[in-house]
Amino acid sequence: MLTIEDLTPMVRTSWARDTCDPHDLPVWTPRNPSRGQCGVTALVVQELLGGDLVLGEVLVGGATVGHHWWNRLPDGREVDLTAGQFRPEEIVTGAELHAPPVDGPRRIRAQWKLFRGRVLTALADQERSRKVTDGEMPNRAR
Repeated sequence: MLTIEDLTPMVRTSWARDTCDPHDLPVWTPRNPSRGQCGVTALVVQELLGGDLVLGEVLVGGATVGHHWWNRLPDGREVDLTAGQFRPEEIVTGAELHAPPVDGPRRIRAQWKLFRGRVLTALADQERSRKVTDGEMPNRAR
């Protein structure tokens, strides 16, 4: 069974400039790869582990400058894999539960597809590696 602990390293290595929310592109850097990744990350975590999507507001000096997504897992734990993206003056407030979008994440569809593909590839690679380590023969094309 997949856990958040198993999934976290795959998520973190899948973040890149091309999966960043367009709003955050001007401030995205490889030194802060989680910047602008909250939407795609929360959607993929929710898809793979279940639970709820949580939405809050990002405030600077009391003014709303953006929104932030994270997850509430089925066991009730709140997990925010992109919490480290924020500068000290940025404060996340509020926490409203949201259902996943019925027709997918329209605004960030390209970033989400790319990010999701990377995470799923990393999961498949890990599973193949585990099978080899456990002594199973990898599947071969015939």
